[in-house]
Amino acid sequence: MNTKKSIPVFVVILFLAAGSYWLLNDPVNDFQPSIPGMDNRGKSTLAADIINIGEHFNIFKSTGEKSGESWPRFRGSDFDNICKTDIDLIDDFTNGRAETKWSAKLGEGHAGAAIYNGLVYLLDYDEEKRADMLHCWDLESGEEVWRRWYEVPVKRNHGMSRTVPAVTDDYILTMGPRCHVMCLDRESGDFLWGIDLEREYETKTPLWYTGQCPLIDDGLAILAPGGTSLMIAVDCKTGEVEWSTPNPDGWDMSHSSIIPYTFNGEKMYVYAAVGGIVAVAAEGRNAGEVLWKTNDWDTNVIAPSPVCMPDGKIFMTAGYGAGSMMFQLHENDNNYTIETLYGYKPKDGLASEQQTPIYWEGHLFGIAPKDGGQYRNQFVCVNPDDTREILWSSGKELRFGLGPYIWADDKFYLLNDDGTLLIIEASVDGFNLLGSKTIIQDGHDAWAPLAIADGYMILRDAETLVCIDISEK
Repeated sequence: MNTKKSIPVFVVILFLAAGSYWLLNDPVNDFQPSIPGMDNRGKSTLAADIINIGEHFNIFKSTGEKSGESWPRFRGSDFDNICKTDIDLIDDFTNGRAETKWSAKLGEGHAGAAIYNGLVYLLDYDEEKRADMLHCWDLESGEEVWRRWYEVPVKRNHGMSRTVPAVTDDYILTMGPRCHVMCLDRESGDFLWGIDLEREYETKTPLWYTGQCPLIDDGLAILAPGGTSLMIAVDCKTGEVEWSTPNPDGWDMSHSSIIPYTFNGEKMYVYAAVGGIVAVAAEGRNAGEVLWKTNDWDTNVIAPSPVCMPDGKIFMTAGYGAGSMMFQLHENDNNYTIETLYGYKPKDGLASEQQTPIYWEGHLFGIAPKDGGQYRNQFVCVNPDDTREILWSSGKELRFGLGPYIWADDKFYLLNDDGTLLIIEASVDGFNLLGSKTIIQDGHDAWAPLAIADGYMILRDAETLVCIDISEK
């Protein structure tokens, strides 16, 4: 009887002891306060993983200021991948044409070069130093002038680097594989500022690392982080954020790049995010505000950028079965609407897995993807009135991979995966191959965008950068 009564008394004593301990001790004493950018979001948010962007600088030679043609960013000066050179370029490869002037070994990747006033800029990933490394070479000699770099851990995933620097008279802007943005003074290479988009904007780095090529427009760095901000503008001189576009739909960064576009006098930035396509006002009082958007185009892997045409048509394509979609932009009293005209699978018309098609002479040109049906891996031409109608193709005997192509001097220069360069007559009437030559022996995965200036072409495969002379002397 006494034993049965002692049990509830013992329980009461334990309860009172536990309550006293709770009241006298702070149960969250060991908790850390929530600090923006320090709560394990993304891959670069741990305190031990803070990246010192732009930390190292090596100067190898001095060079005087030069003048000449430039290819200052992704898809060139006008974002159309058309080279407006005044130099006659080769039509074929006879008599030793396309001589290799110099080459350089790179880390595995697909980053393309920018050329500005006789200097070549390329953001590589140095696997030995485990670092994002911006190189500056002399265009004619291939001598390295300087390099600016910083350590950042990146695991190989079909290569690491994938972006093209943006260069102006005053600035150089880069974005590394894990979304580290670096801005430098162009003349000196001095570091101005850096942003870790993963840490500061909760950016989700795309599957195959950053493919978004940064943009400088009127002294502003225009970037599309996703995460907490759909798009931002940063003053290149100060590093201060001028405007930030909210991201209520939670759209993520894609491998695609921002394309400036002026329609009916209004300048905007068009971007294909993972989630949809958006246009943000580029100037005026409403700079940074969304002008229009659509989630009709929603695919998880997007590498090509929007092709924005003068009549308001916007063509969008992607690989991995996504196919293509054509939109029509309308404007009425400064109000914009975007109409979806049609969409189709890759076998039913022009589509592209990696490269952005070229719009020239009212037509679109591109390489059909491996799932492109009867036109798979062929270079094709279509009329934008209906991109489902193939006007001509390179034919079943001449197929290509994911390599780049560029328009220059009334010719298309197309680089195949294996480092073979082809010259194709620029025509809307039919396909005419003018010549081909292996530029990189045993080349592979030659996917990086091409750059042309002063009669030189900069190209690469996965591990080798090459400068060739394509001027017609």
